[in-house]
Formats: sequence, C-alpha cells, structure tokens
Amino acid sequence: MPNPAREPTFLPLTMAAAGSAADGSSDPLARDSAQVVQDRARTANAAAADCWTSLVAGCTSGRQTLINELHDLSLATSQYAGTRWWLSHGSVHRRRVVAAEGRIDDAVRDGDGAEFAEAFVGYDQAVATVVAHAQSRLGSLAQ
Repeated sequence: MPNPAREPTFLPLTMAAAGSAADGSSDPLARDSAQVVQDRARTANAAAADCWTSLVAGCTSGRQTLINELHDLSLATSQYAGTRWWLSHGSVHRRRVVAAEGRIDDAVRDGDGAEFAEAFVGYDQAVATVVAHAQSRLGSLAQ
C-alpha cells in the first residue's frame, strides 16, 4: 500500500548519482562539490513537489521558486563537472540540461502537468548523466 505521507521524487537519478559521487570521492574538493549538487538536488526536488501540488490544484504559487532551484542545481552541476569540460567536451550535456530545464519552465508556465512530469524525467537523466560522467572522469584523474 502506498504511503501518502511520502513526497514524490522528481530527481531520483540525480540524487543517487550525487550521493554516490559525494560518498565515493577521496578528493575533498570533489566531495564537497558533489555534496553541493546533492543538497541542491534535494532542495530542487522539494520545490518540484510543491510546484507539482500547485499544478494539480490549479494554483500558481511556488512556480518561480522551482525555476530558481533548477537553475541553482544546473549551476552546481556545471561547477562539479568543471567549467572547462562543461564548455567544451561537455557541451552536448550542457545543451541537454539547458533544454530540459527550459521544457520544465514552459510546462510550469503553461500549467501542463503531463509535460511537467515528462520534462522532469529528461532533466533528471541529463543532470545525473553529467554527475556520473564527472565522477568517472574525476576518479580516473585521481588515480
């Protein structure tokens, strides 16, 4: 039986990848950066749950908060991945993250719950992929 007190999870892949990166890093700077991503993901996930509730209820409160939190998560992810990589070899990932963030923004403005849910799947996958790729890259640099 489902637990109604449990909040929906919109960023399960990102939270798992960031947690793994934070727990698995021996480099203190990389670990701290991954923890920032993990914290931002938790905050963005809570904002997404609030926004989802607003969308379902037909309200508009909480919508801008979500957009700001997603932007902060994207920024933390880019910093964890490394600016040089993010702007060069990671540009395809950067474009995926930005596009998915834009889809969520559009869905929120349109009040489209189905598009919101679908866009979140893409955003979660895009951000988690960047975190996992960066963890792999940073791990191989440390060896």
